[in-house]
Amino acid sequence: MVLAALLVQGVPVDIDRGAAARAAREELAKQIYREAGPSLTEQVLRWVSHYVNVVLDRAAGVSPGGYVGLVGVVIVVLAIVVALRLGVGPLRRAGVTETALLVGSARTAAQHRAAADRHAAAGRWAEAVRDRLRAIITSLEERTLLEPRPGRTADEATADAGAAVPECAVDLRAAARVFDDIWYGARPADATHDAQLRRLDDRVRASRPAIRTHS
Repeated sequence: MVLAALLVQGVPVDIDRGAAARAAREELAKQIYREAGPSLTEQVLRWVSHYVNVVLDRAAGVSPGGYVGLVGVVIVVLAIVVALRLGVGPLRRAGVTETALLVGSARTAAQHRAAADRHAAAGRWAEAVRDRLRAIITSLEERTLLEPRPGRTADEATADAGAAVPECAVDLRAAARVFDDIWYGARPADATHDAQLRRLDDRVRASRPAIRTHS
């Protein structure tokens, strides 16, 4: 980030091969690359190392301004970081496909809540999030606001639920993203995610259904 700022301000940049390699390693060691998985890290590291070497080889014997090309590498790396952090969020694990949120479950909403409470008490936050979301969807089915459809994924279920209770639509979509990030994106779950789903459960239970108009 400092290097990119210096370029924007017009400050000459002079960096040798060792410093460039260290900068690349430090950037790629950040948490976002560990979350994205070793395959992405290795690919980016190989690409950056190769490009740094090419740029430095071509810049050998040239004035320090020749190293400005290296700044382009750093900016590309930073662009990758921004894309991963602000674009699609944590990458999903390779080979993982979405499965149905409710797979022929005969549990009631109350039973799903009880299961979520047990998981939370034991510190199993991912399972707590899953069962709390199941409780939310099942509660709407029990209120006949949502047609029971066991094959729905979390994204599909929350989209349908948002149409049934529009005042909670935004929070329902956010809950689906949390679920996806945890179960398909390898994001560690914690108590804050459990609390988020608990608050949403309370809001959905107190919500008023959408008014249906007939043409």
